[in-house]
Amino acid sequence: MIPVERMTEAEARAELARLAAEIARANTAYHQLDAPELSDADYDALRQRNAAIEARFPDLKRADSPSDRVGAAVADGFGKVRHDVRMLSLENAFAAADVADFEDRIRKYLGHDSALSYTAEPKIDGLSLSLRYEDGVLVQAATRGDGETGENVTENARTIADIPQLLTGAPALLEVRGEVYMSHGDFAALNARQVAAGDKTFANPRNAAAGSLRQLDATVTASRPLRFFAYAWGALSEPLADTQAEAIARLGALGFQVNPLTRLCHGPDELLEHYRRIEAQRATLGYDIDGVVYKVNDLALQRRLGFRSATPRWAIAHKFPAELAWTRLEAIDIQVGRTGALSPVARLTPVTVGGVVVSNATLHNEDYIAGRDSKGEPIRGGRDIRVGDWVQVYRAGDVIPKINDVDLDRRPADSIPFAFPILCPECGSEAVREEGDAVRRCSGGLICPAQAVERLKHFVSRNAFDIEGLGAKQVEAFFNDPDLPIKAPADIFTLEQRDGESPLKKLKNRDGWGETSVRKLFAAIEARRTIPLNRLIFALGIRHVGESSAALLATHYGNWAAFEAAMTAARIGEGAEWAELTAIDGVGAVLAGSLVTAFHQGAERAAIDDLVTHLTVQDVQARAPVDSAIAGKTVVFTGTLEKMSRAEAKARAEALGAKVAGSVSAKTDLVIAGPGAGSKAKQAETLGIRIIDEDAWLALASQG
Repeated sequence: MIPVERMTEAEARAELARLAAEIARANTAYHQLDAPELSDADYDALRQRNAAIEARFPDLKRADSPSDRVGAAVADGFGKVRHDVRMLSLENAFAAADVADFEDRIRKYLGHDSALSYTAEPKIDGLSLSLRYEDGVLVQAATRGDGETGENVTENARTIADIPQLLTGAPALLEVRGEVYMSHGDFAALNARQVAAGDKTFANPRNAAAGSLRQLDATVTASRPLRFFAYAWGALSEPLADTQAEAIARLGALGFQVNPLTRLCHGPDELLEHYRRIEAQRATLGYDIDGVVYKVNDLALQRRLGFRSATPRWAIAHKFPAELAWTRLEAIDIQVGRTGALSPVARLTPVTVGGVVVSNATLHNEDYIAGRDSKGEPIRGGRDIRVGDWVQVYRAGDVIPKINDVDLDRRPADSIPFAFPILCPECGSEAVREEGDAVRRCSGGLICPAQAVERLKHFVSRNAFDIEGLGAKQVEAFFNDPDLPIKAPADIFTLEQRDGESPLKKLKNRDGWGETSVRKLFAAIEARRTIPLNRLIFALGIRHVGESSAALLATHYGNWAAFEAAMTAARIGEGAEWAELTAIDGVGAVLAGSLVTAFHQGAERAAIDDLVTHLTVQDVQARAPVDSAIAGKTVVFTGTLEKMSRAEAKARAEALGAKVAGSVSAKTDLVIAGPGAGSKAKQAETLGIRIIDEDAWLALASQG
């Protein structure tokens, strides 16, 4: 892959798009399906590369950036619980320099010169769980889900011995957070029982714990040896303590299991010393960990530091290195995604790496296979990857690894270089690689059955229309059904009518269906005729438009009519509608261009228009009014802020009810310009927009 420091802007855009899609798939597999497709190390490497590109090209950060995402939407089968306080993920560190940088960023954000202390604790490899106690009684347990909404697993959690049912001396409202896990000994015993009963075994303790907690029958959960470590909290009626260490100690005093390896450390050197101590004990702990978590100890400082969109600023996870193994590459398969991307997948002779059997790996793209980056520069010393090769794979957590190297001494004499297809293996259309794009894509569009099917799967997925009973297998079956076909999203909403009018065999009489399942399917489809605007925009499957960007667009335009009119009127690179679209903070030119193109392509636009005739699209609910001097105004920050970081200033403006835009337009109300302000300030002057300095901004902010 192209080194970040050598990337052009076009290459960076393309790579950010690829990373966003790959990380989103990995999130769904890990958090929602309990079936990870990437190793921890592979996943971490993707996020690390994404962050490095965003740091070098901050203006290219995507609205659906993985930096702003947590987990995945909840699965079917459980009630949904909205967390009063979001359950976020953690930023990762991989080296000692990252830990030092973590402290430097905290000091810079706070303007803090005094000594800082931290807690350091093992990062348990399990399933996050939140426990809500009211007047000392356990009333609710919920998984993390997507960070905002989780699954209600209260009855299952009650069966875990480490989770107290009653607390004495707790705050009236206490939400305890921690990790459900399974010990190595209990995991081995469980798999032995599974084999004896002729049932499927689990790949690793994390999957076993997640699958056991998320059983629809709580008696099954009760039969599984689950454990729980408490390490954090959410909603509180009163503070637990003044520091992280004291708060954890109080949780222990209330009856929760807290990790005995948690230590108070002063500065990065002590953190690294404890990291090495825990790493040395890792193999003998009896449960899986994949790193050490560091948290600022002073809770007042934690509150000041606050949160990014998906991670707290006051905590970081220092991950352990990956594990390696060698195996044979048996085949390279090409899969076609909903945007036409041809993705190569390595099929491996199964190999055990760190206690987990793996048999698949991502190969990224044709350049990676050929042993070069997109500019032709060698990677892996220029060694290509061929079917029949012995390849080195690595992982640090779950399942699918990355191919790290090739052993040329063991290469078969008759091996030949892999020829990456230039035609789509699904429809035969030309597979084109655009300039600056690392991925080759099928040009067939909706005539390509693979793309059409994948877009339908995306449309009905949990984060989009979430139609119960219409999953991936059902979508494939209906797509190929000659009598009741679903070729486009609108066909879903005519399915019941067509089934009723068909003189052929009714759906309820077909294999795999019955009267009850068909009735439930039609009811689920009917329930989704009313859909929130953001979910509709995301469900359309437009390239580069993820959940976060769909939410941004929905919030900005407010309703479908306004959004549709703006996309219809917009022209790439020109006009007021284009300027308004690209001024939305988090919407760049690539995403905007993809949107506008979709609404101006005949077949795609016709499919969108046909779909909307079957729907009632809900407007975005206006935020509760905020009484401040800048509430309802659109503000732009430019130049260097000296008394408050840009991130803190943006968060403060949004909390005061303002919209923060990334560029200046006629709709901008206020520009805050620090030293070094350039073209944005000049454009504001030209448009007659009010410009203030940082001191004036702080005065305005204090009025809120």
